[in-house]
Amino acid sequence: MALSSTISKHTQPDSEKCLRDIPTHTLKRLTPKSRACVERLRTCQLDRPDLSRQPTSKLAAVLVLLYEQAGELRVLLTTRSKSLRAHPGQTALPGGKADEGDESLVWTALREANEEVGLPLPPKSSNIHFITTLPPFLSASQLLVTPVVALLSSHSSPLPPVPSSSSSSVSDSSSNATTLPNSSSHPILKSLTPSLTEVDRIFDHPLEAMLDPRLLLSKGETLVDVGEDWPYSDGEVYNPSDVRLDAFDGLVYRMHRFRTCASPIKGLTADILISVAELAYGHKPVYGRYPSDSGSSSEDADSEGETYRAVVRRRMEENERAFAALEEGGKMILAGKADGGVGANGSTFLVSVSD
Repeated sequence: MALSSTISKHTQPDSEKCLRDIPTHTLKRLTPKSRACVERLRTCQLDRPDLSRQPTSKLAAVLVLLYEQAGELRVLLTTRSKSLRAHPGQTALPGGKADEGDESLVWTALREANEEVGLPLPPKSSNIHFITTLPPFLSASQLLVTPVVALLSSHSSPLPPVPSSSSSSVSDSSSNATTLPNSSSHPILKSLTPSLTEVDRIFDHPLEAMLDPRLLLSKGETLVDVGEDWPYSDGEVYNPSDVRLDAFDGLVYRMHRFRTCASPIKGLTADILISVAELAYGHKPVYGRYPSDSGSSSEDADSEGETYRAVVRRRMEENERAFAALEEGGKMILAGKADGGVGANGSTFLVSVSD
């Protein structure tokens, strides 16, 4: 089955009824730099495909929840539980697979965030404002993952100071202890609780550092020590490697790894956040985002981005053909029942609707 037909409209901000638009007074509370980032995201012109002919089983969504703290935009992240079968212990954006009952992929992202970290659902989430959606990314498991970008607005009333020596907010499900950076933290963030079965930690990361990881050092961000969560050099905050992946039709894929205060940001989560940061700040990363395939010059490296997008389009076309075949099969079954075409063993003959 495919998700509701409203999914084809989910990319239009004015059609999103489950989240409030960003009021003018909320934008005015942001620093000029953060406000410019949000406006770029709101007005970006992206080629968003129609996903209404995609099987629901092939669709997923993640929530890129941004909020301003100490004058910069940060993004909410989680560390997946090590007991999970898929990607245990890895950094993720709140989100997951679409359900048949989801009215849109925006709702999928919100529902999953509620289940994973306790983020309030509408109408309680009056401080969560829709910004935009990005075209789908392809996961290694062949899911089409739509990033839903939203803004968590600041609280209007003053908050009591919270003592902390950390520059990032971290919640650990093993102790349910929350370390908050300063009094600018939002009450909603203070109330988040990691799902015991899905999430080990809740933390955040500066969005701009996805374009220039060296900012972590200049800003004095707390970073995880060298060990299981960062098995690379102590002086590194970014580590890339290139690998050819069968899941992406043999495409040479650049695995980006970013050091954080918790588990490293890498893989699909890194790809999504790099894209969001590029759109928000209006420039490319200081590192090479895509690899040059064998025999290609460095000037052709960005063409690898188009190669990846071509893989995504092929998967969508394959899914649509499979969905059309299933739909046609259902029509033939109905036609067979209407014609009384039931075999001796009680099975229904497949009769073409044109017969």
